[in-house]
Amino acid sequence: MIIHLSKDITEKEKSALLAKLQELNIKSNLVSTQFRNYIVGIASDDFDIRTIGNLSGIDDIHRVSDNYKMVSRKWKVNNTIIDLGDHVKIGDKELSIMAGPCSIEGEKQIENTVQHLLENNIKIMRGGVFKPRSSPYTFRGYGIDILKLFYKHCSANGIKVITEVMQVSQVEEMIDYVDIFQVGARNSQNFNLLDILGKVDKPVLLKRGISGTIEELLSSAEYIFANGNEKIILCERGIRTFERAYRNTLDLNAVPILKDKSHLPVIVDPSHGIGIRKHVKTMALSAVMSGADGIIVEVHHNPEMALSDGHQSLYHQQASIMYEQLRLTRKFMTENL
Repeated sequence: MIIHLSKDITEKEKSALLAKLQELNIKSNLVSTQFRNYIVGIASDDFDIRTIGNLSGIDDIHRVSDNYKMVSRKWKVNNTIIDLGDHVKIGDKELSIMAGPCSIEGEKQIENTVQHLLENNIKIMRGGVFKPRSSPYTFRGYGIDILKLFYKHCSANGIKVITEVMQVSQVEEMIDYVDIFQVGARNSQNFNLLDILGKVDKPVLLKRGISGTIEELLSSAEYIFANGNEKIILCERGIRTFERAYRNTLDLNAVPILKDKSHLPVIVDPSHGIGIRKHVKTMALSAVMSGADGIIVEVHHNPEMALSDGHQSLYHQQASIMYEQLRLTRKFMTENL
């Protein structure tokens, strides 16, 4: 059960509501976000919802049977739109494209990528400064100093920054230089990190775990929402299966299912999903056809020299052609489907 509290609810009204919930043996959890105050109620027995809905201080009340309640579409029918400012939104009618290198490698690379994005009217640049790697001997990012440089060039050109945060201690030092925090697949169930990201007023892109189910992804998103942050973006990036012909199994079934189960925007990462440069465009187009709100893709001015994931990064020229095709596909769907 989700109870929307009135903005002008009095302490007396709130106390009466909490007392009624206790009387009905309903465990109550107060959730305060950037936008609203809610009570999430967990009932052990059946009850007449009208005994609560008629109390003063309540705007609305919904029964939600899912374990993930706040991110469920059962109480919020309209899609959530993430507003990054400067007319940059995720989850509205326009297709969101996030593009950039796997790792931020230096100032010249940042400048090259920013110019590429400006030429293609892309408003969000991705790039890693802290990199989770399978081997401890591979490049793991240049850290906070390169992030400051990354943010400086992007903000000067009206481009938003998305980058991965790996641990709780990094949140505070990164927050002034990030427009979207990315939680990678390996941290999808790092609940301490999710708790902290729920307390910041910055959007969070949450990737599906390496072998995570859809319910586990939504439950992880619930941690962020329950701690006060409604600005959540779900990301399908492929899951680990028995198949070894490509990097991951990009589960595009997840897109319509997630959009059916949740009001949150859903984007797809075809770069990690298939991990083979020549097939990234095909999977990106398929993601748009599946109903994704956006794409996050790896591009590099010279992939052969990339410090990480060069084999799945598109050349700038390849990427420019793909962006045009993605937008045409989205336009066709909007006008004809």
